[in-house]
Amino acid sequence: MTANNAAPAFATIMFLTGVGIPILAALNGGLGARLESPMAASVILFTLGLLIAVTGAIATGTLGQVRLSSGIPAHFYFGGAFMAFYAIFFVLVGQLISAATIDHFGLFGAIRSAIDLKRVAGIALMVAGVYLARRTA
Repeated sequence: MTANNAAPAFATIMFLTGVGIPILAALNGGLGARLESPMAASVILFTLGLLIAVTGAIATGTLGQVRLSSGIPAHFYFGGAFMAFYAIFFVLVGQLISAATIDHFGLFGAIRSAIDLKRVAGIALMVAGVYLARRTA
């Protein structure tokens, strides 16, 4: 599979990740409020993420590849630090669509706020911008 053939699949994964971020935020915010500790909710969030990642590594037989190595520059190990600052375009578009939907329907206890033409236009402009920026011809 070439990079061009894989691009739609990667874009879809990133978009779906973006859809999940506001859901994650709403659920984790609710957990933090019920625990009366946003930090405790974050610990639970990242612990579950770690357990899922370790389970995936065990299931695929790649857990042995998790290691620190002097042959790998240190800065490559800090990618996880950006988890809290995720900033990939399709993630953002998915997040905006998901957030607008959550607000529109008042899901997860969110205050209801109808989707209006400005929101739709903003999201459409972002999608058009990515299309134009990634267009090769």
